[in-house]
Amino acid sequence: MRFTKMQGLGNDYLYVYSDTDPTDPAALSVKLSDRHFGAGSDGMIWILPSSVADFRMRIFNADGSEAKMCGNGIRCVGKYVFDKGYTDKTVMTVETLSGIKTLRLIVRNGKAEGASVEMGRAEVGTPSELTVCGQNVRYVPVSVGNPHAVVFTDDAENAPLTTVGAAMEKHPAFPQGVNVEFVQKTGTNALRMRVWERGSGITMACGTGACAAASAAVAAGLCGCGEDISVMLDGGTLHITAGESASVVMTGPAVTVYEGEIQV
Repeated sequence: MRFTKMQGLGNDYLYVYSDTDPTDPAALSVKLSDRHFGAGSDGMIWILPSSVADFRMRIFNADGSEAKMCGNGIRCVGKYVFDKGYTDKTVMTVETLSGIKTLRLIVRNGKAEGASVEMGRAEVGTPSELTVCGQNVRYVPVSVGNPHAVVFTDDAENAPLTTVGAAMEKHPAFPQGVNVEFVQKTGTNALRMRVWERGSGITMACGTGACAAASAAVAAGLCGCGEDISVMLDGGTLHITAGESASVVMTGPAVTVYEGEIQV
């Protein structure tokens, strides 16, 4: 099986283009995502035909679970189909389990370098508290097509990802699991975020998480509504525009790492 490894701010996936849905993609993602015995990735993304959009994407995490949406992944999907000649569109639609998303590619010298993505409207809930790891944790629930718990902190660099983050992902309050973002305001319309991703653990970046963090910050009055918000993650910076009712727009890079072939 041939695949392309791509990454958006270090959030890396193995990409496969196929005319038909894969057989047992969950097991394949677990096998190939292993960083010692496989190719190594945060999961696999399949690019498929769509009857309602230009393309369709299916996302499988490193643990085999299927995700509804991946912000870093969808930018790489746009680069994949453009660079490989599956389309010459620089504005395209992609069908996901959280709806149809519109991409606007950033193209230089005939290659896509990134994209702006209309992610849909974020639903910011009422701040809540959980007792996790013996402490009360205050968080803001946000849905960006997938579930997030945004925890504001004064020290994102030392966020308890492997303890509090991991425990919150599996907490009974989130029967389907949750992505946990630890977010610190670092300046005007500037955030620092670290993330424990549902199904993948610590990742270098999370596009939907950055959208959730920016939306929660706007709702809390920490960042400007409809203004460009820079969200610095472990792998780099995403730019997010979030409003009370408008679609959240995410802009960031997409990079091809290598082409590979593996016996499955």
